[in-house]
Amino acid sequence: MSALAASPAPRRGSGRITSWHLLLNNRLATGGLVLLGLILLLIVLVPILPLPDPDATAPVDRLKPVLTAGHLLGTDQLGRDILSRLLWGTRVSIAVGFAATLIAAGIGSAIGIIAGYAGGRTDNAMMRGIDMLMAFPYILLALAIVAALGPGLMNALYAIALVNIPFFARNVRGVTLGYAHSEFVDAARLSGKGHLSVILTEVLPNVMPVIVITMSTTAGWIILETAGLSFLGLGAQPPQADLGSMLGEGRAQLFTAPHVSVVPGAMIFLIVISLNVLGDGIRDVLDPRLRSGALARPGPVTEVAPDRTAPANTAEGACLTIEKLETGFRRGKEIVPAVRDVSLHVEPGECLGLIGESGSGKSVTALSVMGLVASPPGVIRNGAVYLGNDDVLSMPETRLIANRGSRVAYVFQDPLTTLHPMYPIGRQVEEAIAAHQPVRAAERREKAVALLEKVGIPDARERSVHYPHQLSGGQRQRVGIAMALANDPEIIIADEPTTALDVTVQARILELLRDLQRERGMALLFITHDFGIVSEFCDRVAVMKDGEIVETGKTREVLADPQHAYTKRLIACVPELGTGERFLDRVAGLFAGSKAEAAQ
Repeated sequence: MSALAASPAPRRGSGRITSWHLLLNNRLATGGLVLLGLILLLIVLVPILPLPDPDATAPVDRLKPVLTAGHLLGTDQLGRDILSRLLWGTRVSIAVGFAATLIAAGIGSAIGIIAGYAGGRTDNAMMRGIDMLMAFPYILLALAIVAALGPGLMNALYAIALVNIPFFARNVRGVTLGYAHSEFVDAARLSGKGHLSVILTEVLPNVMPVIVITMSTTAGWIILETAGLSFLGLGAQPPQADLGSMLGEGRAQLFTAPHVSVVPGAMIFLIVISLNVLGDGIRDVLDPRLRSGALARPGPVTEVAPDRTAPANTAEGACLTIEKLETGFRRGKEIVPAVRDVSLHVEPGECLGLIGESGSGKSVTALSVMGLVASPPGVIRNGAVYLGNDDVLSMPETRLIANRGSRVAYVFQDPLTTLHPMYPIGRQVEEAIAAHQPVRAAERREKAVALLEKVGIPDARERSVHYPHQLSGGQRQRVGIAMALANDPEIIIADEPTTALDVTVQARILELLRDLQRERGMALLFITHDFGIVSEFCDRVAVMKDGEIVETGKTREVLADPQHAYTKRLIACVPELGTGERFLDRVAGLFAGSKAEAAQ
């Protein structure tokens, strides 16, 4: 038995991915931000720029080409300076477009939140009104509204805002429905909060990212719609300029002086495209899962650092050997270690218990064995993993994938999330067989039924056509074990397979694993946080704390004479019948002692 002194964890730097880093990592969004920033800067400075009067006509200077002296972008059919009219017109178009977006977002989001939160008749009545608006082609509806109110920029703003309200209402209502009956909202109601308070403090903060994302992606479209109304003469009225009216006035000179219409058209294009690509970047910034890398598409195997140090195999004859493994996760430009200097070995037919509290690195260690830690952000920085005498981390990708399920199989903690919800359980066991065995469909089906019977599924043939949601938690876990056994692996890694089960089902699953291990002579790496299970089930135990192995040895020896303070605390947390209040006193005393040692 060995007791290893735990080295202090390295200080974690400030490598957290900030909103700016996440936005700037998206090159298109960065380009859109820069382009939109330049446009906004120009229209803010336009009153102090040395530009001619945008409405001053000069027939003698009409239709001057681009780069004419005194007229950088030329003049229009009335001799007005196009650059001046472009900047002033862009100012008007963006102001009207953003104002319409805010009005549509405010009214539409309020309708969506109230309808989704209230439900019932309120939801039905409000959504039927929204459906009536959406029944009309929105651009025709906008034209009808402007025709009724009369041409003008403000009337165009109201029309465009009104026809875009349904888009916000529908999007926000769908998201609100998902939160309206969530546990944290119910808890807020039970605490005595009123409906308005619940909406403002519980629902709105969760819905706000959707509102902002919808605004960022809709603003460009609204600017385009406003320009369309002005192009038809229903928006800005002469002599006032906006981009749509400039485009409409220049269409008559499209062949004789194309720059008169091309210049405002190009500006509309630049504004809309910059808003659209920036909206994608804002979506990334507002989603915390992207910040953590949870939505990044992982590679087929875990990234292995090219400068990895690979120690030699020191446990000849072992099924599985882990030597000085170090796995970490990228956080910005840094790599934060999750497990450090982990060394383990499992002999044929042996059960090794890997025990530690949640977050100690047990699952990361297990997933590193066959390169299943998601990359990005995971990376194996140092160490080696041996299956027999084969270095796993040096295997080609195809060979490593071929070893998954054949030589090493996994039983995961929550089978409801690992089993496919749309496939019957029999088909899923068949897929596990077909991945490594070229057998005919009928033979594969019979073998799948036999495996289900082996793991104790009653009426296995009939139950094989059932879906995971039709089975209990214990039965789903048995299906996971059947899939793990499908190809007679050398070692099974069971990652807390009984955590979500009740005591009686837990005992049956443990008994099943133990019987199958003895019958087939497999090695078993059993991950748990319960020393009670380890004491009855495992031949040896390795205790993990803060990503390091602090003590290893035969289970009976570790239980009889634990060397590390953390091991003593874990053992002390196992309840014993008849101890009563002395159990709490014993645990409290051990924790107080460990704090005193840490302080010294």
